[in-house]
Formats: sequence, C-alpha cells, structure tokens
Amino acid sequence: MGMGSETRVGIIGVGCTKFGVRDDATIQEIAFEAVREALQDAGVTREDIQLSVVGTAGTRSYELMPAVPINEYCGFAGKGPIRVEAACATGSAAVYTAYTSIRAGIADLAVAIGFEKMNEVDTPTSLAVGGRSGSYLWEFHQYGTTFPGYYAMLAAAHMARYGTTDKQMAMVAVKNHRNAAKNPKAQFRKEITLEKAVGSRYVAYPLRLFDCSPISDGAAAAVLASEEKIKELGIDNVVWIEGVGYSSDTANMPKRADYAGLKASVEASQMAYRMAGIDDPLKQIDVAALHDCFTIAEIMAYEDLGFCRKGEGGKFIEEGESDFGGKLPVNTFGGLKAKGHPLGATGVAMIYEIVKQLREEAGDLQAELKNYKGLTHNIGGTGHFGWVYILGV
Repeated sequence: MGMGSETRVGIIGVGCTKFGVRDDATIQEIAFEAVREALQDAGVTREDIQLSVVGTAGTRSYELMPAVPINEYCGFAGKGPIRVEAACATGSAAVYTAYTSIRAGIADLAVAIGFEKMNEVDTPTSLAVGGRSGSYLWEFHQYGTTFPGYYAMLAAAHMARYGTTDKQMAMVAVKNHRNAAKNPKAQFRKEITLEKAVGSRYVAYPLRLFDCSPISDGAAAAVLASEEKIKELGIDNVVWIEGVGYSSDTANMPKRADYAGLKASVEASQMAYRMAGIDDPLKQIDVAALHDCFTIAEIMAYEDLGFCRKGEGGKFIEEGESDFGGKLPVNTFGGLKAKGHPLGATGVAMIYEIVKQLREEAGDLQAELKNYKGLTHNIGGTGHFGWVYILGV
C-alpha cells in the first residue's frame, strides 16, 4: 500500500492549548486558541484554509452540535462541512479526514481541530458517559460499566497472563508525570514518586488513582497541505505523513478473543508500518506518543505496536526503554496520564507533540533523533477504534 501517484501530504502548522480545567474559556475560545497558534505556525491565514474538520466526542458539552459555532468563531464558516467522532480517537479521525481530502485532490490546504470541554459535567456524569462508550444496551444498561472498569478488566487479564505488576504500571505514571512537569501546557505539572503511585487508592481494581488519566479541557489543531501547495508557499519546515493505519473492534467486549491486548492497535500499526516502510519500529522510529488513558494501555501498546514481545511490556518500562535514553522514548510531553486527555483534542495533540519533536522544538523534552521519524497511537473507547500515524521529515 504505497503512496502511488497521489500527492504527498505534509503538516505545516500545529497548535495546542494548555490542558486542564478551562473555566476561563468557552469551547469556541479554546478551539480558537489552538487554531490561531497553528495558523501562525504555518504562516497562513484563515482565508487560505479550504476545509475545516472539527473533531469532538461531544458527549459532555453544553453545545450538542459544536462544529458550527466553532467554525464560525474561528472564521471557517462555509469551510466547515463536517464534524467527526471516534470516541477518544476523534482527533486522529479529524486529521485523517483532512488528509484524505487533500490526497483526493478536493482541497490543498485544510485544518483539523480537536477539542473537548469535559469539565462541563460533574465526575459521576462523566464516568457514566464514559461507561456508555462501548455497548450501551448490553453492557452499561445491564452492568453499569465505567471506563476505568473496562480497562481494569484488561489490566487484570494482562497481570494474570504475563505477571505484570502494579509497580510496573505505576512506573508509566512516574515517567509521564516527570515529563509533564517540564511541559507548560500539561494539566499536571508535578512529579510523583513510585511510592505515592503504588500507594494511591483503587479506582477500579487493579487500577489505582495514579493509573488513570484526568478529566480534561483543551484543544489542538493541525494545518495540512498538499506537496504542490507547500512548494507554492515555499515552506521547507514540513513534517510529512508517511503512514496511516486504522482499525476497529467489536462494540461488545465479550465478543473479543483476548483481553490482554487491543486488536485495533495491532492492525492499525501494521497498516501504518506497511505504508511507511517500517520493518523494525525500534530501529526506525525515534519518538512515540502512545495512548495511555490508563497506565496498562501504554504497556499493552508497547507490545501491540511491536516495541517488545507480547508479555514483555512491563519489563520494557521497568528497564527504562520507553524513557529518554531508552530504545524508544514514549509520551515525552506527559501523555494522556499527565498532560491530560480532552477526548477530541488528544489525537491532534499527539500530532502536535511529534511535529514539535521532529522539528527539534521540544526544548527540555527533546528526544534524540536519528531517523527523524515519529509515531502517534490513538485508541477510541476500549480498543473500539485504533489509529496510528507515522510522521517524518
């Protein structure tokens, strides 16, 4: 599955707000914060944009159809024909929609906007909404599922099969908090100790408080352009989309063969690797943003994406392989765990992170680059959607 004769698509600008509790701004205002930064970064104006794709899970907002007010406020009225949703992978779906429109020759300059204001509702309501992200009638309605409850099942399966420990899961949180402490846009800018993480209260056994990502508000945006448009604009600071992979899985969890990994991650990564010509991610990729909505999710992703063998994810974090100086630094900006996880924004914020890394603009959080290739991995629901991007310069 190569690029063929179609145009290459590059990312020419990225923007991201501060994540956290954003009572200071409306959804229009946080979206505009990200868009303004992305347009300035790209060196284009809103008049230049031909297509605006808004991504939001949109299940916790006072605006039931938020793409319309956001596009109007950002100056994209008339250019914003679509809003996309893929649960927590919505941002990646927004980027994909912009990407495919450019590949198809329909637009040559597009913006993908991902946002969420999750703190518009209280925590019990948010938990109930999250628990409905799989199959409402068969799971939430019958058993009162919650999002931590779903990932607790995966964690329990992984621990039972491979001997993964709560200490190894806590190490993911410690690493990601350490990175977020140096990220001015992160929700939790504080380091935590292993003792504090392992000693925190259970949320859904075996997941503890520090195994869980927070409830976040925030937005991110990316400006994409065709190779022809990039040449016309004279832009040389481009990060190319070299591979895209996607997959999905059953709504019903009991229909799945395995709980100790996510099939959507495996299939999406294999598709992206084929397209980008990646045979060995550890040797060919310099930095990765993985979907760590819960610490077990990052550990499973190491395995599902081929960074290590199945069952060795716990060892991978324990030996420092996903930290700076390890085989493949992961979640250098703090991940969902500590940077924050505003559902619709996350996938675009991952693109933001990898673009910053590949352009060597990550400051104190800069990874060492050999191949100038990075990866994003974004999961929706409990592996209901899977997206992987390979970016390169």
